[in-house]
Amino acid sequence: MDLYLSAAWRLWRQLPVVERSRDPDKVRAAAEAVLRVLDDAVGVLVDGHQAERRELIRREEALRAEFVDDLLRGDADVSRMVERAEPFGVDLGKPHHVALVAPRDAGGRIDRAATALERAVVDRFGDREVLVAVKDGRIVVVLPSAATPAGAAARGTDIGTLLQQDLRRLRVAGRWRVAAGRAFPGVWGVPRSYEEAREALGVADRLGLDADVVHARDLLVYRVLGRDQAAMVDLVRDVLGPLERARGGADVLIGTLQAYFDAGDVATEAARHLHVSVRTVTYRLARVAQLTGCRVSRPDQRFSLHAAVLGARLLEWPTRPLPADS
Repeated sequence: MDLYLSAAWRLWRQLPVVERSRDPDKVRAAAEAVLRVLDDAVGVLVDGHQAERRELIRREEALRAEFVDDLLRGDADVSRMVERAEPFGVDLGKPHHVALVAPRDAGGRIDRAATALERAVVDRFGDREVLVAVKDGRIVVVLPSAATPAGAAARGTDIGTLLQQDLRRLRVAGRWRVAAGRAFPGVWGVPRSYEEAREALGVADRLGLDADVVHARDLLVYRVLGRDQAAMVDLVRDVLGPLERARGGADVLIGTLQAYFDAGDVATEAARHLHVSVRTVTYRLARVAQLTGCRVSRPDQRFSLHAAVLGARLLEWPTRPLPADS
């Protein structure tokens, strides 16, 4: 821009119509012509610069999207991935968390939320070792474990909670659920953390959890149960199957067991959650013991009941029939 403007005023005095004419109208006409040409030249220059900048942004976004896909997939060449990570400021030798942000209602706009969240993440953690991208309708956030503020875990403000706080602070439209995987080192640590976060989202949806922040570490027991579906189906069928003989089916008794376990084995708290009397809860627990032969007061039998209830929730039983081929 400076080059064009400097050339214009230097050449102005050398124009014949300016050097030789004493007619003010001719001089003004020459000035208008020069300014219009200068305006056109500057416009073309700016348009070209903006077009190239947009193309550069598109290329960078494509490279970042490709890099994130390969990184999360975990099957790319290790040395090549380390080399490709350098331009993004990511040291794959360090432990990294992966958090997923998914919309919970139709009011959530992924593109707008991703842009706002990226700014917030960079402001909070800096622009090194940080990646924010969109994949499969979810926002992917990759952060080094060292990015967590000191003492945050003790205050309950871990990565997932911090991201949820940013979404609320920025008033991002819609309701969002954040799932955070644990931190693992190396090139394979990122896809491992990503798979944990992805499974945590899936389990939270299947269990109908209302929490806006879920952590993979809190759902490990469901992953253990889910990895052997045949054993889980056998456990549910053998332990809870007899509850189908109860009046009204097994659903009410399973819901009572779940509320009782969630309440820390306190019947009063379970009754308050279920909006029934304590006597009703104790009656249902006694009915469970009568039908299944397992009592919640016996530690070994309580464990079997609790594991079976967790498996039933994962299998969505008794709403859905148990898989017949297991």
